[in-house]
Amino acid sequence: MANQVCNEATISCTFGSATSSLVVLPTNEVNADSQPAATVNDYIPLVNIMSFGECSSESNPEVASATSAAQGVLTPMPCVPVTTTPWSPGMSDILINSMNALDDSSTCNCEWAGVISVSNAGEEDVVDS
Repeated sequence: MANQVCNEATISCTFGSATSSLVVLPTNEVNADSQPAATVNDYIPLVNIMSFGECSSESNPEVASATSAAQGVLTPMPCVPVTTTPWSPGMSDILINSMNALDDSSTCNCEWAGVISVSNAGEEDVVDS
């Protein structure tokens, strides 16, 4: 059963060193567990998706440069997410302002090859009617 994602949900990146919290602005005007409910369009870097500590993806130019300077020893650098496309797939049967609601099985891709996923949706089970 899908879990609706809301503000302060725990998210993680495959190349990040730490988890982060999803920030959902109250502009959606729909709440889940007294928190703003997320949509697939809540993917903006440093607005909705914050840093995951340090990035270890060699697709990240800063990591690649630091690793090269360290003679090939992987050198993680501060994470600055670069998400340019919405979460996918979302909940097509639940729309918020004409956008798919975000569920905990959706993922979002970082341009540095990381896959961002939901670890804790911050919401109880949603029952389809």
